[in-house]
Amino acid sequence: MISFRILGPLEVVVAGRTIALGGPKPRLLLAALLLQPNVVVSTDALVEVLWPGSAPRSAAANIRTYVHSLRRRLAEADPLLAERIQGRAGGYVATVEPGELDSAVFEQCLAQAEAVPDPQKALSALGEAAELWRGEVLEDLPHSHTWSSAVARLTELRLSAEEQRIRWRIGLGEHAEAVAELRALLADHPLREELWQQLILALDACGRRAEALTAYTQAERVLREELDAEPGPQLRQVRARLTTAAEPQQLPANPVPMCQLPLDLPDFTGREDLVADLVALLEECRDAGRPAVVVLSGAPGVGKSALAVRVAHTMRTEFPDGQLHIDLRGTAESPRRPLDVLPELLRALGVPDSAMPRQLDERSALLRARLAGRRLCIVLDDAGNAAQVRPLLPGAGASAVIVTSRVRMPDLESARTFDVNVLPDDEATNLLSTIVGSERLTREPEGAAAILRACGRLPLAIRVAGARLSHRPNWTLARLADRLSDEHRRLDELRVGDLAVRASVTLSYDQLPGSAARAFRGLGLLGPVQFPGWVVGAVLDRPDGDDVLDVLVDAHLVELVAADVSGQPRYRLHDLLRVYAAEQAEAEPLDERRGRVRRVLEGYLSLATEAAEHMPIHFFGVVSVPRDDVPWRPANVPVDPGTWFEAELRTGVAMVELAARWGFDDLAWRLTAALTPYFDLRGHHDDWQRTHEIALSAARRSGDRHGQAIVLRNLGQIDLYRDAYDEALDAFEQSLRLFREIGDASGAGIALAGLGTVRRVAGENERALDHCHEALELFARAGNKHGEAVVRIAVGTVWLAQNCFATAGRWFTDAYELSAEIGDRHREAHALQRLALLHQSRGNLGAAREELDRAIAIFDELGDDHCVGYAHQSLGKLYLMSGDLAHARLLLVNSLSVHQRNGDRRSEAETAELLGELHERLNQPDKAREYLARSLGIWHELQVSKHEEALRERLRALGGQDLLTLPGA
Repeated sequence: MISFRILGPLEVVVAGRTIALGGPKPRLLLAALLLQPNVVVSTDALVEVLWPGSAPRSAAANIRTYVHSLRRRLAEADPLLAERIQGRAGGYVATVEPGELDSAVFEQCLAQAEAVPDPQKALSALGEAAELWRGEVLEDLPHSHTWSSAVARLTELRLSAEEQRIRWRIGLGEHAEAVAELRALLADHPLREELWQQLILALDACGRRAEALTAYTQAERVLREELDAEPGPQLRQVRARLTTAAEPQQLPANPVPMCQLPLDLPDFTGREDLVADLVALLEECRDAGRPAVVVLSGAPGVGKSALAVRVAHTMRTEFPDGQLHIDLRGTAESPRRPLDVLPELLRALGVPDSAMPRQLDERSALLRARLAGRRLCIVLDDAGNAAQVRPLLPGAGASAVIVTSRVRMPDLESARTFDVNVLPDDEATNLLSTIVGSERLTREPEGAAAILRACGRLPLAIRVAGARLSHRPNWTLARLADRLSDEHRRLDELRVGDLAVRASVTLSYDQLPGSAARAFRGLGLLGPVQFPGWVVGAVLDRPDGDDVLDVLVDAHLVELVAADVSGQPRYRLHDLLRVYAAEQAEAEPLDERRGRVRRVLEGYLSLATEAAEHMPIHFFGVVSVPRDDVPWRPANVPVDPGTWFEAELRTGVAMVELAARWGFDDLAWRLTAALTPYFDLRGHHDDWQRTHEIALSAARRSGDRHGQAIVLRNLGQIDLYRDAYDEALDAFEQSLRLFREIGDASGAGIALAGLGTVRRVAGENERALDHCHEALELFARAGNKHGEAVVRIAVGTVWLAQNCFATAGRWFTDAYELSAEIGDRHREAHALQRLALLHQSRGNLGAAREELDRAIAIFDELGDDHCVGYAHQSLGKLYLMSGDLAHARLLLVNSLSVHQRNGDRRSEAETAELLGELHERLNQPDKAREYLARSLGIWHELQVSKHEEALRERLRALGGQDLLTLPGA
């Protein structure tokens, strides 16, 4: 049984198993075919979908490769399924049987619902139709403009079906259920009058007439603001049928409104957008005649109370019956009870002690009665939880309540929650400038920036730092910045008078349950990193720590940063909170702290190793070495290895440094080895170099020869990429010696292959061949067919350099066939690229171009931009040779950029020389000299005299006077 799914992310499910479809381009191709099932889609239409507005010349060949890839993946699940995608004259077609495509099944359900007279059966059919939707149409793919009509049609059918289903529910008396669904739909489609009409009818049928009237008011406002239009006749007719409720009798306003608000800070800075949003919300509720409840939640010292007071002062004239302020002391050892707070509020509203009820519910009811006819603004500062706040809220009328809290309150009904974050850079600078004076900041902008970084843009910390500077006019900003740079004394520095960051954080920390406090301390040991949720489980040594993480996030001690590229949430500790957490951890036994850090590192090692072993490109190196002990492993494993590495790159590098800092030398080099395949794929050479230098020191400290061999091999490879051939030779030779000492034949073969490359680049072809043949023997002994394929390509490359075309061709062909046999698509592409060079050397440019097109399509599908750059260089050279100078220039400029970004000086020199030749042929001597001089300079740095002298001759022919500025002239 096969199921094609486009109503949501694109999926193909065979016998209950989701089939991996490959990269973005094959998925886009299949989506285009499934939007027109059983219809031939032209190649031109597919080209526009895959490369809108800028298709490569190899587009048709690439599409053939993508079709082949899709057919192969379908055939892996069921050989018969490969025939579902076929080429036809002028295009391709996807064959779909009845019941296999979710969009077609959806429309069948709609037709069935229209055909049956029984409401229950119609409702059931519409429910089945709704369940087919898993999101928006093809929501995981970039939409092509050619899809617009098909996608719009399906989306409109979905919404119409939802409306029909709700009409049936209302007709069957399921009013409450209909109300819930209508509110959800209106959140996404607020301009659809049909939905507002049904919501008003459903609310009225539930006996909720006041809410029905409010819904009409909301509809009227939305239509006016968004469309500048009035409600239509049907919506107005529904409104007319509602009986207007009697307006509540207004109580007389207080003769002298009470204002208990604290001082509005004269140096309150920033937050303009948030203040405006809060004011607009309070005005909206006031105009609608309903209470407003706002919760401002955020980390300690972020400025919640100052913001609440600023908004309350701003709205004083809008709440003429007074402004009240109550400190609930939610972070104190004994938070105030609602039973004790209510008399304070009631007295302010004129209730004498003699009339004060005794019970909580009675006092709360009296408060609601007193507020029903008034317009007051009440600030409830430092609330501990929703239970403390709930009895203090109005039930009717147009009063407003602004609650501040260090914890989120999702269980506080009808409240709108706003997260208050640290200040943006410009607002943080303005706050410090307001406190210490703009002249001091102007004199020392770097010192100011360093202070703000140390304060993490936390308003309380900035105020403390500013106050210290204000009382020390002779201090430079650099002096305070230097004192704050030491994390061990930072919290001591951020204290002045009764203002102290440490004391503020302690109030929140002391409220934490034991497990959350342990997790908080453990997270502080990891350094300034963003981390996924499983890390909390590792810190606590349990499979799952989501419940504890929720506590820390709700307490604003851990910040939810955003979702990463894989869609998983990532978290961090504000720098000052992290410093505090690490400070608290110092009181714990060292073994406990080391255990927490080690489990996190082991978790990263486990996931990185798993991801590395399932990368679409087989890495030519040693990724992992078996361990006797079983490390701590997270429950979840990476679904998409490349996406996991992209999400974890920065944290992974930081984990290598953390491992070395804590003395976990085995984890430092093992994690480094596991990260290397991604470094190689994406050209992250700086991270590669830095982590491997740390890893080599770690492996040497621990005396681990296998670790040293792996890391040295990888260092030799990065030296090779950077044209540091002497260093590469030394690293490969050391690695080879160590691999031989421990009896790792495959590792020795990999090191020998590196030595062969160095010798080939140096022109020592015989020695290069000796290394390669020895490596082949070792790979054969170890059963490493991937290694054999790599070395066969290397041997062919040596023979090609000597113009032994027939011999080179045999080696390249053998490598291609072996790669295809073991399913190594990456090596297939490399073999095709070398065969293209062979055809080019023989003068067969058409065959060379065809092989390069195939190689580029594979590299593109595998996401290897690095190799695409090299292939574009070869293709650009072909276009140059064939006279297609426009395409040659485009490809060569792109390749030059890739080589420069990757630090490949040799390839940069080769490409610059080709661009020089191109501009010569375009009769642009100035540009030609510029590129040729650039190439000459690089060959001079690399000390390749053969290329250097040839380029000097060409430059002399273009204008000898320019030689005065060239190296060695």
